[in-house]
Amino acid sequence: MVRITEDLVRKKAEHNEREIFSLEELSLHQENIEKIENLDKWCKHLKILYLQSNLIPKIENVGRLKKLVYLNLALNNVEVIENLEGCESLEKLDLTVNFVGELTSIECLKRNIFFKELYLTGNPCSQYEGYRDYVIATLPHLKTLDGTTVEKSERIIATQNYGVIRARVIQQQIEYKKKREKEKEEARQEEEKERLEKEEEEKVNKPGFDGTWYTDINVDKNERTKRELEQLEKEHAKDKEFWDSKSVFSPEERIKAHKKQEEQKDREKKKEEAKNPPKPPRRLFAEDGRPLNVNESKINFKLTEDETGNSYLLDYNCYKYLETSLIDVDVQPHYIRIKTKGKIFQLALDQEVNADSSTCQRSQITGNLLVTMPKAKQIVKPAMKPANKEENKENVNNTDKKKPSKTYEKLEVDEKARKTVDIGDIVKEKSDNIVPPLGSRPICKTRVERPNSEQFVDNPDVPPLE
Repeated sequence: MVRITEDLVRKKAEHNEREIFSLEELSLHQENIEKIENLDKWCKHLKILYLQSNLIPKIENVGRLKKLVYLNLALNNVEVIENLEGCESLEKLDLTVNFVGELTSIECLKRNIFFKELYLTGNPCSQYEGYRDYVIATLPHLKTLDGTTVEKSERIIATQNYGVIRARVIQQQIEYKKKREKEKEEARQEEEKERLEKEEEEKVNKPGFDGTWYTDINVDKNERTKRELEQLEKEHAKDKEFWDSKSVFSPEERIKAHKKQEEQKDREKKKEEAKNPPKPPRRLFAEDGRPLNVNESKINFKLTEDETGNSYLLDYNCYKYLETSLIDVDVQPHYIRIKTKGKIFQLALDQEVNADSSTCQRSQITGNLLVTMPKAKQIVKPAMKPANKEENKENVNNTDKKKPSKTYEKLEVDEKARKTVDIGDIVKEKSDNIVPPLGSRPICKTRVERPNSEQFVDNPDVPPLE
């Protein structure tokens, strides 16, 4: 049994950003639903509800949907029209190919003043004598019945003969109810018979059973395969017989056909699984706990180190237009794992890294993912001074050569000048070349007074020099 769950409703509300409180349109067709529930609590603002091609036997839990305008219940197992009085805004009801036999149940729609369209094609009540006239006279606001517009003259004639038509409809309903009770009893008997046959088949088809009790250990594999093939042939023959035989138009037969379809699907699924067994789950760790390298997404990557050698740099070439929310990055001390649309990429690291200090960036141009993972053990290196290119070239060229010793060249002096010039007095004494340091007091030398010239005249008014 498939139930209407919150997850199912949210899945069908993708057009409303998965918000169900303000949902106005909901489609739950072909979901094998067997009961209407919870919609009046979760989706009070619903205006359009599609529930066709399910197995719903009863209209219920829709009376609180005050804004509901259109309800589609075609191809279900509904037998009575009920519980729609509270749908104040209801304008259209589709019950095509159901099992409505109680035609008088449409009287519950009298108070729905906005109700305009009704579809009952394919229901047993549509075969009643006076069916159209009774529906038109019962629902004064109806404008379309089974896709045909209701004429004014038609409504007048139906209203004039309403008493006679209603009595005739009620008589036909009573006959139909007797027929339905008989069909239900036959369906119960047939179901009980099938159950007993199934139990007997399970006993007979038990592995190793041929009238005596023994285990299937000694049964040959070929014999077992032969029996399985025979069983499959029997089931195929039964299915063919079921679909070729004539069936009664009733809710029980529809449910039986649905179950038969489900059984065939399960059988086909088992055959496919036997031919193509499912792959074992992907292993992410070895038996000793060591992380394994995995690349399910088959995306190119490049793992390098930075200039200092203290960090790992992972360049992950993910898809350019992939939404970032579909990428999940998990950095651990000994491995990194990236999930791309559910597919796993895992890479083991040679050295331990600091997961808390790791960073992840994505390029807005290429879409690549760059993960920086600092190593736990940092290496400290001295800072290298940049060297000149010319010095580097000289060092490379002179690596195999010995350093030349310093040579001093002698000063060449002409022999004639040597006789006239005293070479030894060219360089002054070291004491004369001493330069006092900056800011120090100059060294005072003793002054030698030279004698006055003959023309010198001493003026007594001039003070002496100190």
